[in-house]
Amino acid sequence: MLTKIIAHRGASKRAPENTLPAFELAYDLGADGIETDVQLTKDQIPVLIHDEGLKRTTNGYGFVKDYTLNELKQLDAGSWFSPFYANTRLLSLKEFLIWAKDKPLYLNIELKNNKIDYKNLEKIVYKLLKEFELLNRTTLSTFNPKSIKRMSKLDKQIDAAFLTSKRRNDLVEYAQSLGAKAIHIKYRLLSRKLVDHCRKEEMAIRVYTVNKTTQIKRCINLNCNGIFTDVPGKAHQIKIQE
Repeated sequence: MLTKIIAHRGASKRAPENTLPAFELAYDLGADGIETDVQLTKDQIPVLIHDEGLKRTTNGYGFVKDYTLNELKQLDAGSWFSPFYANTRLLSLKEFLIWAKDKPLYLNIELKNNKIDYKNLEKIVYKLLKEFELLNRTTLSTFNPKSIKRMSKLDKQIDAAFLTSKRRNDLVEYAQSLGAKAIHIKYRLLSRKLVDHCRKEEMAIRVYTVNKTTQIKRCINLNCNGIFTDVPGKAHQIKIQE
């Protein structure tokens, strides 16, 4: 099994995170997949942005949930990163899926519902993925255990992943009890024992956020299913060499 190189919010070290330039660059650099984050707008449309608030990555203020998609589309989501990316716009999930549809990319969509538990977020995202026939190569991940359970009830075949940075001895069993098919762990939780346990239970294990050469090599050598990295070009080259 080859470890998938998954671009964390796109090639986010070289372009503004969760924007089309970051996704296009990641694809050009040889990423196997794209990871992105979904919040829900005031008019119930999934939009790609990591934070619940707008301040860090746009010229807006307040919360994503208080704006319509059309209002959010007026914001500049690139100048904070570099003047070169001035006037880069936020993407809706639908726009992202249109872009990804004809590319051989694995997709990881993180539902950002651990701080604001958006009503029906799972159903809305699931419906879109089904419409675009992309369920078979998409993982839906979340830190929210209740969200994993909701996804499992929606469709037991959903590739749902439990995200965590917390150490616990029964992590695999706990994730299974929620209905998860995978665990996505912070790098410091990674161990050969955990990888072996996941293999035995046929549970995928992916690691975030892996940018250092030694860490990338370790994940590949341990045969993790995937790594989330801000430097997909670098990780791709290391994977080829390994």
